Amino acid sequence: VFADFSARLGESRFTVVTGPSGSGKSTLLNLIAGLELPSEGEVVVLGEVVSRLDRAARAAVRRTRLGVIGQDAGLVQFLSAQENVELTLATRGMPLADASAAANEALVSVGLVELAGQRVARLSMGERQHVAIARAVAARPKLLVADEPTARLDAANALEIGALLSRLVAERGTTIVCATHDPLVIEQADEELELRR
Repeated sequence: VFADFSARLGESRFTVVTGPSGSGKSTLLNLIAGLELPSEGEVVVLGEVVSRLDRAARAAVRRTRLGVIGQDAGLVQFLSAQENVELTLATRGMPLADASAAANEALVSVGLVELAGQRVARLSMGERQHVAIARAVAARPKLLVADEPTARLDAANALEIGALLSRLVAERGTTIVCATHDPLVIEQADEELELRR
């Protein structure tokens, strides 16, 4: 997918990765998240050469330092919004009481605390994406990787998600790398990395 490719993404910045379908946006995010390995070269994330780590070590980096938002929210439909976020924190080893408080804080940060007890199956697509973001940011990761987070949303929800990501950078210093085609998200970013086929 990439040949002679090199890029450095800014810390505490909201970077959008753009380009036509098939240009490698999702592949780049997977390399950053350690979900894929390069055939040559290095991938350095938060000062660590993740491309040299084995599978378990890469998973540990994701679990402790990264937040990942995929194209599919991947939520547990029969659980509430709060429980979905708590479950992710519990898998990171956080005690239940702490997970509950962190989940509540994350849902407040995405403007969804009033629906915390609602089952995900009853939420709109936009609300589900807010839960997915809350789940990704609840552990306060240094780096958030988002793959087309507004692809299934209307313009109003897309604008809101873009604003939320921008706010996370401004208020928490989170580094965000977001693959998107959405001009409503692109206009809120600090920088753009355009890929070509």
